[in-house]
Amino acid sequence: MMVTIKLFGMTKVLAGNQGSLSLNVASGRLVKDLVGAIEVSHPAIGELIHKKKVLVSVNQDIAHEDTSLSDGDEIALLPPFAGGAESEPTDDSQFVRVQRDDFSVDAEINRVRGRSKRIGGISIFLGTARDRSRGRDVDGITFEHYEGMAQKKLREIRERALKEFDILELLIIHRYGEISIGENIVLIIAGAEHRAEAFTACRWAIDELKQITPIWKLEHTPEGEVWVEEHP
Repeated sequence: MMVTIKLFGMTKVLAGNQGSLSLNVASGRLVKDLVGAIEVSHPAIGELIHKKKVLVSVNQDIAHEDTSLSDGDEIALLPPFAGGAESEPTDDSQFVRVQRDDFSVDAEINRVRGRSKRIGGISIFLGTARDRSRGRDVDGITFEHYEGMAQKKLREIRERALKEFDILELLIIHRYGEISIGENIVLIIAGAEHRAEAFTACRWAIDELKQITPIWKLEHTPEGEVWVEEHP
């Protein structure tokens, strides 16, 4: 079976700056068979998969070694997420967005505030691009995302937050593309009746975003470009 594998972040570099791989998986139709073929053709990538530093996704869900593969499946290799496609139209699409353009913090606060007159506490997390990271000077940042899956994961975060925390609204925006030092990157706003739940939900949402959302960060430094595997 011939499969095409989407590549992101560091995996593109390890594959010679290609955006995808085409491999013949002749030994079977399981993810572990695919990984075996990758280990032969691209040992460095195979080692990262073996160490679980790179995950395999099938049809935009994280796969396991015994996950079955079928013709036409969408397969991707996902390095550790850095944190960010226009969304599919939904009733609440304005509250979960991945976009290239900057956003207005004041306008987004008003968007959340307008959802309910019971909102008495609003907690905000705003992430911006800084000029130094891990002891390196940084000239700029580029965010790459897995279109479709990134938006899906952000919607899941919002839905879980609304279900698991005593809040009335949660907004998430993440930018992609080239971002200059000092510019906005990500915004999370939680609105609740009281401040405690707003604080808790806001912090949970940004931590969860960095764990499960397929967005990767490329830092531009005077010494060259560096893919960031993870960041606080």
